[in-house]
Amino acid sequence: MTERSRQKNQWISENLDRINLTVVKGKKELIRAHAEGRGESVNAFINRAIESALEQDRQTPNA
Repeated sequence: MTERSRQKNQWISENLDRINLTVVKGKKELIRAHAEGRGESVNAFINRAIESALEQDRQTPNA
């Protein structure tokens, strides 16, 4: 592993959390195509969807 890769991995481990997401067969391609159609990565799309849901939930708390 190069020094640059080691530094990048170190930064990632210190600054980011990972979530392993599983979806029904075929949904991955649908998500990828949707994200690509909006000019974003799958990761960016999923993060945007999460932020949107969190904001919506904040505005309409459980009854």
